[in-house]
Amino acid sequence: MQHSTAPHELALSKGIWVKLICGASNEDLPSISDLCAVYAVAGVHCVDVAADMAVVNAARQGLKWAESQIGVRPWLMVSISDGKDIHFRKAAFDPQLCPEECSRPCQKICPAEAITNTGGIIADKCYGCGRCLPICPLGLIKEKENHLKIEQFAEFLVEAKPDAVEIHTAPGRSREFEASVKAIVESNIPLKRIAVSCGLEGFSINPNELAQELWKRHECLCRYQQKPIWQLDGRPMSGDIGKGTAKSSISLWKSLRAIAPPGPLQLAGGTNATTIDHIDTKIGLAGIAFGGKARTLIQPYLNEAQEQKKKLINCSDGWNKALKEAKELINPWLIEDF
Repeated sequence: MQHSTAPHELALSKGIWVKLICGASNEDLPSISDLCAVYAVAGVHCVDVAADMAVVNAARQGLKWAESQIGVRPWLMVSISDGKDIHFRKAAFDPQLCPEECSRPCQKICPAEAITNTGGIIADKCYGCGRCLPICPLGLIKEKENHLKIEQFAEFLVEAKPDAVEIHTAPGRSREFEASVKAIVESNIPLKRIAVSCGLEGFSINPNELAQELWKRHECLCRYQQKPIWQLDGRPMSGDIGKGTAKSSISLWKSLRAIAPPGPLQLAGGTNATTIDHIDTKIGLAGIAFGGKARTLIQPYLNEAQEQKKKLINCSDGWNKALKEAKELINPWLIEDF
């Protein structure tokens, strides 16, 4: 397999790698295109999107525009899962069952603004954070799985032709992971990297046991001659909740950095603008991924553009403000000497 060496690989080796997570269940096409454009111009090295061709095409549109402005583009990564995963779900409920007097706490808590005043959930906007599930006073909101099956991977990748793939995995799913990698390889798409996303939350294991799981994934990737990125998911889809979530991914990294398999270690899950404040060294750290926080920061500007029936790239004032927000989030991570 042929692999690119710069500037993306260079960023991984220097610990200045930054990835935008658009959301593995996010299918809001106009927002995805603009998100990719904003963060590509701001300087991220990779954008990670749902395994959906409409989403891939929207992301490519934003990345192509960004490349026309700055001359380079991030890798396009697609996220898949080797089994059930909270990143691959949608919330749903029947709005006709809602009492008229309900204060709609679900709507207030939704970071994606995917719940309407009178209707149900706008599925394209829902990225499956799950915050609405426990807050409904009548328990009306349910979750639905939303991911490709392993047998669909190869066909999808042939059409999508991404630069990289992320596999969300879990303890005890070594066979499913290998089946996923085999399907990826059979697509004959030359990938730069395969990112492996896994964490402790939701599983009855400790860091040593998680490291053992990652070593099994490492052995599998070696058999298929694939290069990994280890995405350590601290507290999934929570970076926009508050400052406290920033410590979870760092804690996981510190627990694993001496016992993880070879390959770049990248923070994710709960990451936000304060994550860097809790790090005293980047030694042994490849970089970071921003998801919910990155999207929440520029959501107001996306909303304004959509209200004007325009793309954000065509709204000079909104674009400049969104780009400023994006740069303020990622610029501290682009500094080599830390």
